[in-house]
Amino acid sequence: MKLTITQKSLRKLYIAGAALLAIPLMVLGVWIIVSTENHLTLVIETPFETLLFVLYILLALFMLSVLGYRLMMRVRSLLSLRNEKLRMEQQHLQNQISPHFFFNVLNNLYGLIEKQPQKAKEMVLTLSDMMRYSIYEGQKDEVTLLEEKTFIEKFIHLNLSRYRKTIRINFEADLADEQSKITPLLFIILVENAFKHGVEKLTEQAFVDINMKSTDSEVYFSISNNFDPDEPSANGGVGLANLRRRLELVYPKKHQLDIEKSDTTFTVQFRLSLA
Repeated sequence: MKLTITQKSLRKLYIAGAALLAIPLMVLGVWIIVSTENHLTLVIETPFETLLFVLYILLALFMLSVLGYRLMMRVRSLLSLRNEKLRMEQQHLQNQISPHFFFNVLNNLYGLIEKQPQKAKEMVLTLSDMMRYSIYEGQKDEVTLLEEKTFIEKFIHLNLSRYRKTIRINFEADLADEQSKITPLLFIILVENAFKHGVEKLTEQAFVDINMKSTDSEVYFSISNNFDPDEPSANGGVGLANLRRRLELVYPKKHQLDIEKSDTTFTVQFRLSLA
């Protein structure tokens, strides 16, 4: 025979236990607690009274331990659900990295296959590495700064291979420890935005300046690009909202994000505390 205890049965058990605790308490209050003017005196004279008192204490301890255990399990369950929800939200945000760039590169590859087959092969290998990184490393909680830096360099290299116009790209990296860990695919959101909303829309004099620094306790990243002021929503939208939310989830109270926009230049800077 299989015994099944439901939530309803547990509630009935708690009510019964509370009643069993309340009844002896009322009896003891009338029977064995004698009040004087200055203090309360607990009088236990017979073996039966001693047994009743011990049983009451044991029952109280048992009920308290059961209720305490249930409360602890409930809190643990709520925390687990909250953490799982945050983890799933973070994973969803990571998976929102725009495929816009990959589609554009594939379109360029189609035109290069016959004209410049060697260059097309090199771009395919680089693109393959980047897609592998996005899919597999992007699912991890942390990657090294070196891996993120390399990913950005490949992104820039492929973009420069796509365009037939002059673009000034300046990427400076000064990392105290390249093996320091950080959540993956944070920087690329801003780099992609700079190309998508800046470089692609400009016919000439496009530029992107990137600065990446780290110390033992902090990571600093800044990116600045010019844009066409006549284009709507330059450097705004989903990308920055995605970044803000991911920083809130992964680095609560450990980050600083600053955004500046002039007539023709868009700049984003953020700091992350690694402590």
